[in-house]
Amino acid sequence: MANRVLVVGGGSWGTTVAHLAAHNEPTMLWCRSPEIANAVNSTHANPRYLQGFELHPRLRATTELTEAVGEAEVVVMAVPAASFRMVIQQVAPQLQPWVPVLSLTKGLEQGTRLRMTEIINQVASAHPAGALTGPNLAQEIIAGHAATSVIAMSDETVASALQAVLTTELFRVYTNDDVIGCELGGTLKNVIALASGMVDGLGAGDNTRAAVITRGLAEIARLGTAMGGRSDTFSGLAGMGDLLATCMSPLSRNRHVGYELGQGRRLKAILAEMDQTAEGVHTAQIVVELADLNGVEMPLSAAVDAVLKGNCTAEEAMMALMGRQARPEPELFKQHRSRLRRAWRFVKRSK
Repeated sequence: MANRVLVVGGGSWGTTVAHLAAHNEPTMLWCRSPEIANAVNSTHANPRYLQGFELHPRLRATTELTEAVGEAEVVVMAVPAASFRMVIQQVAPQLQPWVPVLSLTKGLEQGTRLRMTEIINQVASAHPAGALTGPNLAQEIIAGHAATSVIAMSDETVASALQAVLTTELFRVYTNDDVIGCELGGTLKNVIALASGMVDGLGAGDNTRAAVITRGLAEIARLGTAMGGRSDTFSGLAGMGDLLATCMSPLSRNRHVGYELGQGRRLKAILAEMDQTAEGVHTAQIVVELADLNGVEMPLSAAVDAVLKGNCTAEEAMMALMGRQARPEPELFKQHRSRLRRAWRFVKRSK
């Protein structure tokens, strides 16, 4: 499968994925900014988002979206969730037949609460849709550190072809047909990363952070399975792997926002200083809405949403969580208790 790869979005992660793809296939990076496009073409760098890192010399950049899409055999979407639908609507009419569309965006659409592949399926229904997700901090990968990722796509043949496009010596790509679980894992962990950053900002220790991450994973799995994801997905790269990296790394934008909130700063001032999107800020309220719709309890996520809305401070949210009534931890056993009872009745009848 010979590919001309187009990555739509010249931020840090879009540029990094374009850099990886350029190792294997002719690759074009679409940027809104003429300055970034010129820098990629002339100096093999993206000084705005990846200052100090050298890009693959065969990677090219453009600001002409229509022409680039018409020549592409693989399209990778690397734009924020807030502008995803608008951009894919511009992309879709120019797509060649059956060109796959891969999302890098870990967020949900305001209003519709849709995942990015659901938006692709609405706007470009004739094209295979998938998502690339996992513990992928752009600056570590562009620096040459070993990393892994997951392509989530229902079509295994297309997923395998895309796997070959993106895999390099130090970037290993797996495939998974649980698109719902993989996308939700990548999206929901941003909200938990905000919580992890908050407790770090408050000066709490490793025990507190471990508790937030562990209970956060339980929340992700509860909502993820309620919405159709597979439970095993959340113990893999798209779940626990991505959660750990995003909650602990100082390179994580969502953790950074949480940390600053824990330090007592205002959300508006924090975001004003940032050049890229922290998707968890825009996702938290949607997650709480989805939890209500699916009858799932998500106290951590609700606490993050309350802090973001200014209804309480990070310290007040943490104290409220600590004051919740204690209960047994093994939730998975409780979820599957009815199945176990049925199985036990069957065994007794069989004797």
